[in-house]
Amino acid sequence: PSQPLQPSLFWYYMLELSFYWSLVFTLPFDVKRKDFKEQIVHHAATIFLISFSYCANYIRIGTLVMVIHDASDCFLEPTKIFNYMKWKKTCDSLFMIFSAVFLISRLVIYPYTVLYNTYYYSMEIFQPFFGYYFVNVLLIILQLLHVFWSCLIIHMVYKFILQGTMEKDMRSDTEESDKDEERDKIRDKETNGITYFSNATSNGYIQRNGSEPLNSRAHLANGHAKER
Repeated sequence: PSQPLQPSLFWYYMLELSFYWSLVFTLPFDVKRKDFKEQIVHHAATIFLISFSYCANYIRIGTLVMVIHDASDCFLEPTKIFNYMKWKKTCDSLFMIFSAVFLISRLVIYPYTVLYNTYYYSMEIFQPFFGYYFVNVLLIILQLLHVFWSCLIIHMVYKFILQGTMEKDMRSDTEESDKDEERDKIRDKETNGITYFSNATSNGYIQRNGSEPLNSRAHLANGHAKER
């Protein structure tokens, strides 16, 4: 608790806290994914951890947790951008880098550096108190979420190794880009159907039930039909 708060760390805290609050405010407007509830739990736990560590002056452990999370997130956002730009090779390459950084930082560095120090090593310095239980419960919740998302990422990497192409986001039934593609296909089909219908009517190829073609009926009307 006697750690000094440097101006750079203050702004780092403010930026992280405002970023996660913005994610909470935009959740109702985002695409509803399969991990929607997990995202709410993650954002809530993160906001409580950032706020509590700042108020209790646990700056070292707080900044360490944020750096570990940001290490993989800085690769995730460019991956999304290149995915929407349809740059498949660049997107796949960045996703493999993101997967490696995510799995190492969240499943190796985080539990062995953060959880070990907050759960075991801190007991050698301070006696258990409310903040000890509160922080460790939230950190363990984050670790459970890390395991959940790691399973999804490993599944996507496994599919990529077998098929040679990246599968769509496992968290969502339908991505926004997929919806746009489906709408474009439906629009193309409707356009092609209208064009075909227009050409067919202009060329006189439409037949009614049990009736003869339009050009034959026109000959009948003019009295030029041959006797059968």
